[in-house]
Amino acid sequence: MDLLILLVERHRQVVWRADIVKRLWDPGVFVDVEMGVNTAIRKVRQALQDSRESPEFVQTISGKGYRFIALVTTPAANTALQNSVQSESRIMLAVLPFENFSKEPSQEYFSDGLTEETISYLGRMNPERMGVIARTSSMAYKSTSKSVREIGAELGVDYILESSVRREDNRVRITSQLIRVKDQTHVWTSDYDRDVTSVLAIQRELSIAIAQHVGLQLVPERLSALAVRQTGKVEAYDFYLRGRYFWNQLSAVTTKRAMEYYGLATERDPEYALAWSGMADAYSGSPINADLSPLQVWPRARDAVAHATASGHGLPEVQTSLGLFKFWLDWDWVAAEAAFRTSIALDPSYSLAHRFLGIVLAHMARHEEASSAIRHARDLDPLNATNHALSAQVAFAARDYSGAVQFAQQAITIDPEFWIGYIQLAQVYEQLGNTDLALNALNNAGRFSGGNSKAIALRGYICGKLGKTKEAHEVLSTLEAVSRERYVPPYAMALVHAGLGQHDSALKWLERAYDAHDVHWVFPPVDPKWDPFRADAHFADLLRRCGFTTHAVSAR
Repeated sequence: MDLLILLVERHRQVVWRADIVKRLWDPGVFVDVEMGVNTAIRKVRQALQDSRESPEFVQTISGKGYRFIALVTTPAANTALQNSVQSESRIMLAVLPFENFSKEPSQEYFSDGLTEETISYLGRMNPERMGVIARTSSMAYKSTSKSVREIGAELGVDYILESSVRREDNRVRITSQLIRVKDQTHVWTSDYDRDVTSVLAIQRELSIAIAQHVGLQLVPERLSALAVRQTGKVEAYDFYLRGRYFWNQLSAVTTKRAMEYYGLATERDPEYALAWSGMADAYSGSPINADLSPLQVWPRARDAVAHATASGHGLPEVQTSLGLFKFWLDWDWVAAEAAFRTSIALDPSYSLAHRFLGIVLAHMARHEEASSAIRHARDLDPLNATNHALSAQVAFAARDYSGAVQFAQQAITIDPEFWIGYIQLAQVYEQLGNTDLALNALNNAGRFSGGNSKAIALRGYICGKLGKTKEAHEVLSTLEAVSRERYVPPYAMALVHAGLGQHDSALKWLERAYDAHDVHWVFPPVDPKWDPFRADAHFADLLRRCGFTTHAVSAR
């Protein structure tokens, strides 16, 4: 019954197996997940006399989870029809990656950028009536051989938009077709052959045409707001698309290139809010993703956020950039939460805002709210590995270790080379006492992260706890050697000393981490690795000086 309620609550959304495990079994209870979930699903189907092969109620989404597909109404007769209409009236759409028909592979940034911007435009036209699958999940189908029926079933959508783009010299040709999933009917097809300077107008025409063909009521105020979302300068827009293309690759090298293109975009249009927002995200995230010095990037991030908010305070991307800056660099979590909530109010379908709202709430030890927020991110962008990896972080902060393992494994299933998924898996395995599995996961984390300090430091911490003092000291030596070449977060040294049981040395390095404004300081408020320090006055004072004690407490 609990499983059926969960499926119905998430009507027409994919319910991941990890969500089922979390609902059915208490934290700390270990079960054979495959057998347990399969048995529960089988019992639901038996009760409903449903078929796995031709389901009327519970649909299996291979490799992911399940979806309740039958009509849902309330039992009250006077509201049943109304709820039935509401249930059926919200349309779900997936925008597949625009296929690059240009002669130059270098134009891939342009086709990917058009995909992302079309998703953003359509998703904000009328979010109460039409939901649009987020970018990462749509991009998973780039160059796919899957049919429209398969993609529609996996994403749970009613319509799919397929498009191609050909850009040659100063001309751009876009061909789009809207397909209804249930019968593969081509509802609408159109070609746009224009000067490249008209590409922004094409997006508007495309989105309005789609809205009309799916019966979506257009809201003039929202259309007006969307009209001023983008720059009117095509060259600035082109640089912005290039910046997004490199930023989405999430490596230290591509992030640097993204910053360069965002900078060029803002030079062409100094009031280009989205370009400033992209630059702010790159700077704010670089200390945690690429081990850059917080004190060096802090002023640049602050400047980019200021420009973004001055030019586009009402854009959800800008509010999310503000929240990221407040969380990672300003350590003002109350302001971060407010910014993320404002972003969600502006665009309920913006998965990134839901994700980071979940993160900041987890660090403030508001675990139920955090779990709900990041679940929304997974629903909106189900094939985004980061959403699942950070769901593991939210579960870990709440000491829900079984849930954390499941989410981390899902992240790795989606992207087998995603280093953050392996970091999450390693830290929860360490807490569960499965140190061999933790060290194996760290091998992959180190290999795929390009030497990020988190993978190195966590290995040293585990070795220290296991009594492998020689190996732990070798890690310290490695970190010291690397620090002579580039910035190494002092937190990394503190963590290894904590594993070795060197309490005073760990506190000394935490003090240095405070002085360096090390972004990793956001973890100690809820991370169980620091539980032995919670009664220490020096540790408590450091938390107070960071400003965290009023927002977060130990989850013991």
